[in-house]
Amino acid sequence: MKIISRSLEETQAAARNFLKEISERKSDKAIVVGLFGDLGAGKTTFTQALARELGIAEFVTSPTFVIMKAYPISQSTIYNLQSTNLVHIDAYRLDSGRELAALNFNDLLDSPQNLILIEWPERVADILPADMLKINFNFISENEREIVTLIGS
Repeated sequence: MKIISRSLEETQAAARNFLKEISERKSDKAIVVGLFGDLGAGKTTFTQALARELGIAEFVTSPTFVIMKAYPISQSTIYNLQSTNLVHIDAYRLDSGRELAALNFNDLLDSPQNLILIEWPERVADILPADMLKINFNFISENEREIVTLIGS
């Protein structure tokens, strides 16, 4: 799916569509989504929109300095997701997956209750699963972002 978002409402719609696309995915592992794009391309805004769709009331900010934050999902059944936790990771300050492993990342991967969104996944690619879903964010102009979801089988 490829969209051009010109507003928060359109980004919210993109998040809603993404959740519909991944609904019904059943696995014995977490769903991992890599968010690719330059600074200011819309990765955190998309994560905030997705969190709102999942009923997360807490304001979601990029965990640049804390690396990882987790939020309980209250509306996963609306999208028929088995996920009950949204885990938001910002790997911008990391140099390898080893640093993420020190935060018990493998335990997070092993739980099907986790929906894991990773900003800057290329920084920790050595630890990420091969079946990771990908979303590319491109800055077009001050008020336009291209969002391209790449969901394999």
